[in-house]
Parts: sequence; C-alpha cells; structure tokens
Amino acid sequence: MSLSSAMNAALSGLTVSARMAELVSSNVANAMTPGYVRRTAELAARELGGQGQGVRLAAVLRNTDTHLLTERRTAEAAEAGTEALANFLSRVEQAIGTAGSATSLSARVDTLDAALLAAASRPESDVRLGSAVEAATALAAHLGAASATIQAARSDADTRIAAQVERLNDGLAQIADLNTRIQISVIAGQDTSALFDLRQQQIDAVAELVPIREVARADGAIALFTPGGASLVEGKGSVFAFTSHPVITAGMTQDGGALSGLTLNGRMITTGADSLIGGGSLSAQFAIRDDLAPTAQARLDGLARDLIQRFSGLDDTLPTDAPGLFTDGQTAFSGDETGLAARLAVNGALDGATWRLRDGLGATTLGPAGDASRIIALQGAMTTALPADSAALPGGSRSLALRVSDLGSASAAERLSADTAQSFASARATALNEQELAGGVDTDQEMQSLLAIENAWSANARVLQVLDDLLARLMEI
Repeated sequence: MSLSSAMNAALSGLTVSARMAELVSSNVANAMTPGYVRRTAELAARELGGQGQGVRLAAVLRNTDTHLLTERRTAEAAEAGTEALANFLSRVEQAIGTAGSATSLSARVDTLDAALLAAASRPESDVRLGSAVEAATALAAHLGAASATIQAARSDADTRIAAQVERLNDGLAQIADLNTRIQISVIAGQDTSALFDLRQQQIDAVAELVPIREVARADGAIALFTPGGASLVEGKGSVFAFTSHPVITAGMTQDGGALSGLTLNGRMITTGADSLIGGGSLSAQFAIRDDLAPTAQARLDGLARDLIQRFSGLDDTLPTDAPGLFTDGQTAFSGDETGLAARLAVNGALDGATWRLRDGLGATTLGPAGDASRIIALQGAMTTALPADSAALPGGSRSLALRVSDLGSASAAERLSADTAQSFASARATALNEQELAGGVDTDQEMQSLLAIENAWSANARVLQVLDDLLARLMEI
C-alpha cells in the first residue's frame, strides 16, 4: 500500500468516526423524544480496483423490531376500542343507577311502592297522595333522563366517528406523502431516518383508530392494510367518508337510512367487530351508536311498556282503552315501543288533582275519603309477577322490582365485562410499549460507543500524523 493509499484509508476512518459520533449525539439528544428510533452505523470495507481503501458508512440503521411494533400497534388499537366501550357502558350504568344508590331506578321503584302503601293506609291524606304522585313522576322522569343519556351517547359517538374519519384521512394522506419523500431521498442517497421516524409516528396515530398491518415496498416505501384486508395505503392513501348527524333520536338507525354508514374509496363497508376496520376506536364508536346504545334504549323502552301495561285496566272510572297511571305521552300505548321511555309520563289527570289517585283518574268529583281500593290495586300491580310483552326484556313473569333489578344487573354485568376487557387490553399495550422502549436509546450504551469512537478517531489521527512525519522525512532527503 502506498503512502497516499494509507492516508486515504486513515481519512476514511476519520470521516466514518465523525459520522458515528453524529449518530451517537443524535441518539443521546433524542433519548426522551417520543417516536424516535435509535440509529446505528453499518460499516463496510471500501474498495478501489479490488484493493482495500479504508472504510465506508454502508447504511444508517434504525433499530426497530417490526414484529413488536405491529403487536404494540394492534394492542393500542384494542385498548382504544375497549376503553370507548367501557366508558359508554359505565355511562349507561350510571344513568340507570347503581345498586344501593338513593337515586337509582330501583330506588325510584321502592319509593313509589312505599308511597302507595303509605297512601293506602291514609287515603284521605292529600300529603300522602301527593307523595305517591311525585314518586310516580320521579320514576317516569328517571326513565326519560336515562333515555336522553343514551341518545346523547349515540350523538357523541356519531360526532367522534366524523372526527376520527377526518383524522384517518389526513393521516393516510400524510403517510402516502412521506412514502414519496422517502423514495426520493433513498434514490438520491440521502439519510431518511428522520422521515422514517415521522412516518412511524403518523402510522401510530392512525393505528389507534384502525388496526394496521405494514408491508415493505421498494425504496423504503410501505403499504398499509387492516387485518381484515382493507387497503389503506398502496401508492396513495385511501379515503373514508362519513356524514355526521348532530341530533339523534331513538328511531334513527343506519339500516333505516337516517344515519350515515362508512364508505371506503366510495364503497360502503360494514363496521362491526369482525369487519374490515374492526378492532380499533372507530369500530367501537360505530358499535356504540348502532348496537350497544340501541340495545340499552330497547331495554328502557321495554320497561316503560311494562309500566304502562302493568298499571292499565285497574281503574273502573276509565274506558277500557284509556291510559292508566303511566301514559305514552298522555295517550294510550300505541304499540310503537321505540323511544317509549322518553315519552313516558304520569297521567295528566293527576295534575293539581292528586285525589284522583284515590277516587279514579276518570272521576269528576271527590269520592269517599277512606276508599283505598284503587290505591291498593296500584300497589298490588307493582308486586304482581307479570309476563313481559317486550322482546327486549327477559322472559318469564316478574314483579316491577324484579324487572328493574334485571335491568340493573344486566347493565352492571356488561360494564364489568367491558372493564375487564379494557384492563387486559391496557395491560397488554403497556407491556408491549415498555418492551419496545427497552430496545430504545440507552445513554450508558451510547457513552460506551462514544468512547470506542474516540479511540478510533485518535488511532486514525495518529496514523495521519505518522504518515505526515514519513512524508516530511522524504522531503528532507
């Protein structure tokens, strides 16, 4: 090897050492930066004419475990989805009321039962009659408020769907743009590490909404698919479309055409747990709007129907087709159960005339003050086990208290199941995230690498110094 070749080799060593020091400094500076991936240098011998000519930086590697990355993204999508479902079911449980709460639906029924018993023992007491009417009104109002809560949750889910679709479209477009920029940089031989980090952050944001599978393409580009097989990015980003509705009522459904579905590149797709987009926050919001909330509403409507029918036909002062203590918006039950809980109301005949609870809703004059027969009949209707005409309620004969207990138990069980699923998903996502972080920047390791780089730099600099001395000796001859 000539002196010039030796000098070139030493200079290449200095150049590579400087580049490696730059990578180490970048790693240390970004040790706390979210989404940053540790860089390392891949070295290779430099050849010229079949002979070694020092060293070269072959590539800058990003230390990424693609399998772990995919699992972590899938786990975070599941965590976001289960959290949304758990929050909704907790909201429903609170609207119905938890066991032991003085303002629960069960407590409202108990209050009405006690008020009717008290009124039956002193039917001449206007105070006790008024308390019974107030208890019935509070029960109807509770069902109405619970219904309003559920429809508000549907509206919230619809709004979130629109926001998430917008985020999804923006994210996919940015990922496609980063693909193009990365390919251009790769072809030009430029460092693409920062672009890779930015793209990974964009994919992480999208993966919370929809589970993602990443597939490598030429020149550093990637394609994105859902586990269900939908193409999200392949050259260009796919486009989702959805139309939000600010106000949603119980009768509005996607099947009926009143609510928007989801389209992918202009084609309508399903949105269930086993659909093309199933498993993330987006499908969870659709599940709330189109499945869980309507189911909860149907149970409330079924209970409202039970109330109306349970207290009908007990008053001999009313026509057979007239509504009893509870009404469907001050009319007899029409047979349309959808949204009935919101329309449930105490018979207007009792407004300012609580004595009609004793003397009959159709009475025009006061009757015997000591006649408690009609009040006793009302209280008996609460405790009588009757079959349910609503398909949304469990079969078999139940008293009113047991009907309400069934509703509360079902709500609590679903919330508990959702909490369990959410806890598992959260624990899995946390564990995978910690495992991924463990493979990130270790500042102690970087300092050790820096010492090795310093030694290599000093050695190459010493070689150059020796070569300079040799050349100086030659020039002296």
